[in-house]
Amino acid sequence: MIFAAIADVHGNHLALEAVLEDIRRQGITEIVNLGDCFSGPLEAGLTAELLMPLDALTVCGNHDRALVDRPFEEMGDWERPSYAQLTEAQLDWIRALPFSAIYRNEVYLCHATPRDDSTYWMETLSEQGIFHLKPLDEIEALADGIEQPLMLCGHSHIARSVQLSDGRLIVNPGSVGCPGFDYVKPFYHKAQAGAPFATYAVLEKTGRGWQPAFRQVRYDNIAAAELAKAHGMADWISALSTGWVA
Repeated sequence: MIFAAIADVHGNHLALEAVLEDIRRQGITEIVNLGDCFSGPLEAGLTAELLMPLDALTVCGNHDRALVDRPFEEMGDWERPSYAQLTEAQLDWIRALPFSAIYRNEVYLCHATPRDDSTYWMETLSEQGIFHLKPLDEIEALADGIEQPLMLCGHSHIARSVQLSDGRLIVNPGSVGCPGFDYVKPFYHKAQAGAPFATYAVLEKTGRGWQPAFRQVRYDNIAAAELAKAHGMADWISALSTGWVA
């Protein structure tokens, strides 16, 4: 059993195209999507045209929710550029996305944690705004009640796997379309991949358990950065160009 997991596309259709081609080259036919599909200063509509026909099992991210649960005037600066690009049918597709899902009875999917869509499952923040791995007991507490041996999440944009003390595995495939961002809550911090690649994961069930393989794919990231520049979003320009947030 083998499949691909994508997350945090954030409207980057150029990165998504490259990732889907990489998946096809490996002969992988099944994909799951961990949410945050469209929000950002890029091409939400084109991304929807690529994603929706895949019929991939998809869960709702916090930025997906923010496109459909509030008036336009209350949307954030990641939602406003993308909302106008989406058709009513595409917005209805977002509205129908579940909070969590089970893939093939063995894999639990959510965007952030099983409890909410806005908490980093495996990371914590120092007061200096730097991501650190959470203590294992805190990670395990958020996995309480999940029976599946493999759990997938996104949200932090950081590719990572953590094995729990009972052998269950949590995997974040990283971000397809946004290798870095900064945010002001709970205090100013940055997430930075350090390289401008489109990132996803291949998950394979082996005789020794689930095995993740993280894939980093080159694409025309400079063209993506130019799209962000047109919307004046400096953190996106830097992250898409270099993988670092200036």
